[in-house]
Amino acid sequence: MIRTLAIEGYRSLRDLTVELGPLTVVTGANGSGKSSLYRALRLLAGAARNGTVAALAREGGLARTRWAGPPARSGPVAIRLGFSGDDYGYAIDLGLPPPSRTSKFGNDPEIKREALWSGPLLRPSMLLADRDGPLISIRNGRGRLEPALEAVSPFDSMLSEYADAPLIKLRERIRRWRFYDHLRTDADAPARRATIGTRTPILGHDGADLAAALRTIVEIGDHDALDAAIDAGFPGSRIEIAVDEEDGVMRLALRQPGLERPLGAAELSDGTLRYLLWAAALLTPRPPELLVLNEPETSLHPDLLGPLAGLIATAAARGQVVVVTHSAALTAALDADAHTIELVKEEGETRVAGLGRFEGPAWKWPTR
Repeated sequence: MIRTLAIEGYRSLRDLTVELGPLTVVTGANGSGKSSLYRALRLLAGAARNGTVAALAREGGLARTRWAGPPARSGPVAIRLGFSGDDYGYAIDLGLPPPSRTSKFGNDPEIKREALWSGPLLRPSMLLADRDGPLISIRNGRGRLEPALEAVSPFDSMLSEYADAPLIKLRERIRRWRFYDHLRTDADAPARRATIGTRTPILGHDGADLAAALRTIVEIGDHDALDAAIDAGFPGSRIEIAVDEEDGVMRLALRQPGLERPLGAAELSDGTLRYLLWAAALLTPRPPELLVLNEPETSLHPDLLGPLAGLIATAAARGQVVVVTHSAALTAALDADAHTIELVKEEGETRVAGLGRFEGPAWKWPTR
């Protein structure tokens, strides 16, 4: 489980270190920095797939994503991202590329430092892998850091490009993190269409496989929890999954009291469809180590926030969950089970409400 998340120099997150729990709710007013924290988590996850540099470039590079005010400390321009738990910690430091007259990739930052260590806090004696520029050092069987034979490119993460047991283990753990952000429910949303059905233990990011994901929960997951979630959201209702025997196409429908026929996915309201999407995502038969939800309350009727909170609490009992929300009602519904982080913005900088600058969890960055 991630216990500490640290971000420095990214957008309004000048120097933010926060503690995470099994269920963490990140809340705050519009513009307080919630979306930046969510993006920072996605950038960290991108290191395991070598996507952090490209993701920052798509946002405009360091010139448009780095903190625009006074730096948190003296030194070179940097965006630093890191996390740690009881077993492992990881940090990545991205900086400006050297001036070039030939390269056309001016928005690509360079990876200046990376570190993987054992335990919650970075200490030299606990380093398992250390990257300084293109050079990587790996702790050998005798407990010493020794240079690796291969160097890495400035745009490649050692986490994704180097084959060493601790790096591989952490890489695979991070690759199993799961993010859901604004699942579509408009008239043309993929979740409203019939699709070929195949076992789907993990709902896709666009929800196109909703019918198959729900049917998978019925067959190999916690179908009682699914039935309870549907009844909590829509009392007396149940889902039905029809399958065309010839082509294997699956169609989702919701049977509700008082109606002579079930409503197909194309007929459901945005809020109803979104709640079914969250049920499929949160009751997954293959829970991730970390599940991050961005504004799951979007388009839901207030009466559905309580049942949604119940689904989130169920997911948090099987893996770590982070919920980013501006809904006071959802925050209140989760309050008994959650560690709540309220973000505020002071002079352009995102801070944690009620915490002084030096009152967060302990953290150390690798130095350039």
